[in-house]
Amino acid sequence: MASENIIIFGPTGQVAAAAATFAQAKGAKVALAMRDTKKAIPGLSPEKEQSAGFERVSADLTKPETIQAAVEKTGAKRAFLYLIFGKPMRPAVEALKSSGIEFVVFNSSLSLTEESDLRNVSQGDYVAWAHAQVEIALEEIFGVPNYVTVRPGAFASNVMLWKDMVKKGEVRIAYPEAVFSYIAPPDIGKLCGALLVAGPQVLETKGGRNVVNLTGPELATQEEAVRDIGRVLGKEIPVVALSEQQGVKLFVDGFGMPESAAQGLVSLHRRLAESGRNDKGYQGDIYEEALSNFEKYTGERPTTLFQWLEENKGQFTD
Repeated sequence: MASENIIIFGPTGQVAAAAATFAQAKGAKVALAMRDTKKAIPGLSPEKEQSAGFERVSADLTKPETIQAAVEKTGAKRAFLYLIFGKPMRPAVEALKSSGIEFVVFNSSLSLTEESDLRNVSQGDYVAWAHAQVEIALEEIFGVPNYVTVRPGAFASNVMLWKDMVKKGEVRIAYPEAVFSYIAPPDIGKLCGALLVAGPQVLETKGGRNVVNLTGPELATQEEAVRDIGRVLGKEIPVVALSEQQGVKLFVDGFGMPESAAQGLVSLHRRLAESGRNDKGYQGDIYEEALSNFEKYTGERPTTLFQWLEENKGQFTD
């Protein structure tokens, strides 16, 4: 396989770190673009980083001139991109294009679906709207097939929002019966890394589509996720159901989320509680494809929520 020259933005996060290590293992030359070049990379020791030939470079996605400099310095032709909430991302996409990037893999969100009209997503649906703006920019600036958007469902790491409550011995959430298909962040990264190495030709088997949906290997309610946390920690953790209003307040006051985003998220939880495992998002060919995409592109088996919790249980006691 020919060596590809790839730049990964945000490698201090689990997703981007996994994208970097997976792409490098497949023979790519990988640059790690980060605001603080002294920070540790998850799963990558200094010794491994040096022996594998990773290159660190300073860059900030909110400062287009640093993107231009990083790409020109590394000579990268392919890039991994993620969303920074609350910041306009179009200038970053423009900088990638003008600096010589030919192909982008964007870590988007399954809050956007096959039915989504990107230009008419409501700003009230904050997560979907924010990701849609980046997808629009990629479409207009790069065009198909020069980018791929990976749309994962719920990150397994979302359960870390409950960390302080887990420590106190009780998790208080709205709609504990809401069903999610939790995905391990490193699995998302591995898929992105595989697509970066494969390049635009990956779309040949997708009928020209530039979207790869991804879902976790199992469905679980929020309450079942709490139970799994308890299993890995060796203790029972009660779950207390909050009202919808209390749930919004928790996201706003407890987690610093904008109220509109909190309302949208709690509304989603209500829908996923009412529909459960029969939700339309967990049915049909599109879901089955999303379920199989990880193994299809990486050749590996996906990580279950329980496995990810076992690997990261120390985060609940830090």
